[in-house]
Amino acid sequence: MSVVPYKHKDGSKREQVAEMFDNISPKYDLLNHLLSAGVDIYWRKRAIKLLRKQQPKIILDIATGTGDFAIEALSLKPEKIIGVDISEGMLAVGREKIAKLGKQDVITLQSGDSESLTFSNNYFDAIIVSFGVRNFQNLLTGLTEMNRVMKPGGTCVVVEFSKPRSFPFKQFYNFYFKYILPLIGKTVSKDSSAYTYLPESVQAFPDGEAFLEIFKKAGFINTRCIPLTFGICSIYIGHK
Repeated sequence: MSVVPYKHKDGSKREQVAEMFDNISPKYDLLNHLLSAGVDIYWRKRAIKLLRKQQPKIILDIATGTGDFAIEALSLKPEKIIGVDISEGMLAVGREKIAKLGKQDVITLQSGDSESLTFSNNYFDAIIVSFGVRNFQNLLTGLTEMNRVMKPGGTCVVVEFSKPRSFPFKQFYNFYFKYILPLIGKTVSKDSSAYTYLPESVQAFPDGEAFLEIFKKAGFINTRCIPLTFGICSIYIGHK
């Protein structure tokens, strides 16, 4: 059974995740940077640097949220970035940020289901996603869709939480994720379930080699995993 934000409610994981992000969207960016002590910014920068050699012109940002990863990808000087997300609340925040930067001509954010993309085959030069694949209802379906819409020779970069495995950081991390993070998240966002769902979904997520196996099943080749910050986060790279 998949982990969902609101265990007392009916509805698919997709529906519940959309509702959760709509609820927390006004405070999402603040909490992201607060709870990670700003390290999430470094993680995204590190991931985007991996695409510099390729210099992709058309980029798809899956589960774009408030557009942070899409905005970071501007450093690659692409012609077009399309961000897709199921939460209209998150997209609204993202559009405001992009408008303030005056980058509406480059970045377009649109509502869409990452597991049923409306784009044609072999369309994007690169696909990026940060902290989104963990929320897929069906991970293999979502990754397969990403592979379908990416051009042969393209690169997919996935940033996702992972589980530290070394003592004593593993123990500290588990304590923080289980007790401190949900308390701060609940206090700031006023959603008691969203930041309980976060550690639960990370715990249930197939990280490391397990993720690479699913990545390969989805059609990606030459895959690799780069653990960051004692294994709290990992960057996964795949090609087509």
